[in-house]
Amino acid sequence: MADTKELRQQFEARIAELMESAKGIDAELRETPNPDFEENATEMEEDEVLEELGMVALEEIDHLRVAIQRIDNGIYGECISCGEPISEKRLDAVPHATKCMDCMEG
Repeated sequence: MADTKELRQQFEARIAELMESAKGIDAELRETPNPDFEENATEMEEDEVLEELGMVALEEIDHLRVAIQRIDNGIYGECISCGEPISEKRLDAVPHATKCMDCMEG
């Protein structure tokens, strides 16, 4: 398994990036709406996309915080269902995975 100290640093860096992104999204969503009806309608559609991006960022932050907590508790890479190790391949694809593939599919 990859060095958990390095992983923790990568997760913290990613959280910082996502927080900055979320702040930018929040600032953009707080902007005063355009008084022009057609322009305002377009902005509302864009706001919906921004809100979804913000929610995805916050969800990823939550997953990464759980992964950091699992690193701190010494159980990172261990399946929460069966207790077996999560494969390197799975953790490479989904670094915040909490279940092995067998438990995910079962």
